[in-house]
Amino acid sequence: MSVPSNVSVLVVGGGPVGLTVSALLSGHGVDHLLVEARPGTSTHPKARGLAARSMEIFRRMGLEPAVREAGLPPSQVSFYRGRDLVDPDFVRTGPAHRPAEDEHDEHTPSPGLICSQDVLEPLLLRHARDLAGPRVRFGTRLLSLADDGHGVDAVVEDTTTGARHSVRAGWVVGCDGAASTVRREAGIAMEGPTGLGRYLSVRFEAPLGEVVADRASASYFLTVPGRGGFMAVDNDRRWIYQYPLEPGAERSDDLCDPGHLAELVRTAAGIPDLDVTVRDTMTWRMDARLAAAYRVSRLLLVGDAAHAIPPTGGHGMNTGIGDADNLAWKLAAVVAGRAGDALLDTYGAERRPVARRVIDISTANARDRAGYRIDDELLLTADYRSTAVVPVPGTGAGGHTALDATGLHPDCAPGKRLPHVRLVGGSPDITSTLDLVGPGFTLLTGTDSPDRRREADTLRGAGIPVEARALCDGARREAVPGGWARIGGATGPDDALLVRPDGHVAWRATGFSRGALAEVLRHVLSTA
Repeated sequence: MSVPSNVSVLVVGGGPVGLTVSALLSGHGVDHLLVEARPGTSTHPKARGLAARSMEIFRRMGLEPAVREAGLPPSQVSFYRGRDLVDPDFVRTGPAHRPAEDEHDEHTPSPGLICSQDVLEPLLLRHARDLAGPRVRFGTRLLSLADDGHGVDAVVEDTTTGARHSVRAGWVVGCDGAASTVRREAGIAMEGPTGLGRYLSVRFEAPLGEVVADRASASYFLTVPGRGGFMAVDNDRRWIYQYPLEPGAERSDDLCDPGHLAELVRTAAGIPDLDVTVRDTMTWRMDARLAAAYRVSRLLLVGDAAHAIPPTGGHGMNTGIGDADNLAWKLAAVVAGRAGDALLDTYGAERRPVARRVIDISTANARDRAGYRIDDELLLTADYRSTAVVPVPGTGAGGHTALDATGLHPDCAPGKRLPHVRLVGGSPDITSTLDLVGPGFTLLTGTDSPDRRREADTLRGAGIPVEARALCDGARREAVPGGWARIGGATGPDDALLVRPDGHVAWRATGFSRGALAEVLRHVLSTA
């Protein structure tokens, strides 16, 4: 199929974040083109940890079962510390989320897992192509952009044939990584330190399954005198070894010598006669940088194009997936003419503080490699402040932080993610409050409210995607009675929560006031 000459959105970059953007835009009915310079998906595991919030997003997309099946078993999501892989005095710990003692304490229906990027990307690509077909194009790179304020003229090139194509796009979303062409063309600076560490990543095969059988983990951190650490791809034969490089070592001939690389692996593993087959290598640099802006005119940045997050904590890819979820519905509303352009400014206002906090936490982890923990629930605590949220009267932003590193404290305040409460009865596809959200706005009540239903129906008839849904509808009910009330849910007969397509609460209504919902939606969509 030929490259389209006009699209509403051009997505640049087909890694996990770009493919998530594509799938979400398709779900919102947005005409778009995705271009990726690589001929295929990653062969290197790279990012591996999928946090609970990413899995909740994949749940909403219908992808959670496939991703969970492809990931490591939950029993192996532990973290090993020892001098080498055969250290008899090893220590193994689990993720730093509070284990649920009962269903009162359950914070998510979709806990995180380990699913390496080389496994995840093909799943996302298949899903994106199922929705957008040949408009998801690998082997096509962006050459240039020209933003005239009314649209963007792009030139892309087929990397196999060299054929060039001109594309006129309403908006461009840069998901093209740390060396982003979109960011460069937008003139957006990156702020923060570079070179916090340099590493050689060795992808290899070795019969280590029996060696780690009694200590199987997702990551193996080597303590003094060990250097670097191992990442399990399958905890059997497929592995990654991360070796810290000294300044200038990136140019060493030894880095190209399979024999030398195999010896590095044997030394770190503590097994001198280990049979090692090196498959490939890559070098990478640990940075802690943040884009000065997420939007300039019609160019937007997502994922690593917007933030370089140290991998110590496993939040980089997950932060990018959260970016995609935040931006997609807003871009869809603007493209459809339901929202003003100012809605896109709330993307940076909401997501940039999250990235800032994640960078700070991950940088602190990098200084404490022997002691930091993986927090599966950190990104569930994201709390937004922007014009796309209507605060409760009398509350302000004083003392507000974008993420709460002390843990998740669920409530239904505007700006926060809708809390999970387990549901039973009714449709088997709805087992959590999170399953009631989307694809448009959701007006959530505790029990059925005819006034709310009529109000939502009227607005939907006028072209605003909003639907009234009741937590308990006669057949459906809470698995543990009283959970919704305990977290401050809408419990009065006409109390309601307006939940955005990304699952964050936009507005909390106490009692029914005719016309209030329409006014709030105009405010949220920047059309007031």
